Amino acid sequence: MSLHLKMIHRLNLSKTYQWNKAICPLLYPFFYHPISRLHGMRYKRPSVAPDNTPFWKKMHFNFEDGVKNIKKHFGLLLKEASNHLRGPGGKTLQQDILEQTSVMWEFRNSDDLQKWVVSSDLEIGGKSKAFLKLGSNSQTALFYGVLNSAVPRDGETNFSGYCTMRSTPPMGAFNRKLNYDWSNFNMLHLRIRGDGRPWMVNIQSEMYFSLSWDDMYNYFIYTRGGPYWQDIKIPLSKFFMTSRGRVQDRQYPLWPDKITTLGFTLADRADGPFQLEIDFIGLCKDQSHTEEFAYESYKSTPI
Repeated sequence: MSLHLKMIHRLNLSKTYQWNKAICPLLYPFFYHPISRLHGMRYKRPSVAPDNTPFWKKMHFNFEDGVKNIKKHFGLLLKEASNHLRGPGGKTLQQDILEQTSVMWEFRNSDDLQKWVVSSDLEIGGKSKAFLKLGSNSQTALFYGVLNSAVPRDGETNFSGYCTMRSTPPMGAFNRKLNYDWSNFNMLHLRIRGDGRPWMVNIQSEMYFSLSWDDMYNYFIYTRGGPYWQDIKIPLSKFFMTSRGRVQDRQYPLWPDKITTLGFTLADRADGPFQLEIDFIGLCKDQSHTEEFAYESYKSTPI
């Protein structure tokens, strides 16, 4: 597994693997999404029976809605084609090269909140609650709730107590899964106002093997609390790789051109209310930061 990832990273197959999207973009969802759904269905909440309802019984077809969706996706396809001809990400080549900063997410209306998904251990029988709404001035996002680390009494769950907000992956025409290309930047810029709790920033990139779909890159930030805003800049080289919450011995740098989601997780086992206010999430390029990766890689756990 680790050898395969190392070979792919050295050969830079992350760019040449896009043949299935480039050659047959309309057929790509039919191959990728069923596999990803099967991968996600491996988890089953304790004491809950699996849903064995055939997929054809869940389908509800409406001709009028079908025509609207076809027009919508062909419009998106034309927009993607024009952006691809214009330059990287729809920008000119000169603009892409000279770009030093970029705002990826900001929160100015309810539509911006629809790009995020909130979850907690309530999904596995826990008692934590999390909510997301616009701030008092409708210029920020307020992530708040109550953390409760009480373990569900189902006889299977051993740990509980987490709340998370996560961005939805970018989707293209015909429900194709796209990626964010951050290869032009080396810093993640957050403008936040917290309550003194430690938070974990999560970044996930697209992986090509089912064994690595649970891999995620993480970094911890510590909020000051109080009425003052914090401008936090995190080098992308500082993110370390984990799999299902466990730090891996063999570390690999983050692929900045294959980013799919970004999220914030609270799991400090300090029961009680919490809140995190976010102004914007952006990227910047620091010419003085030349570090490629901050961590050593081990073949096995050092003794």
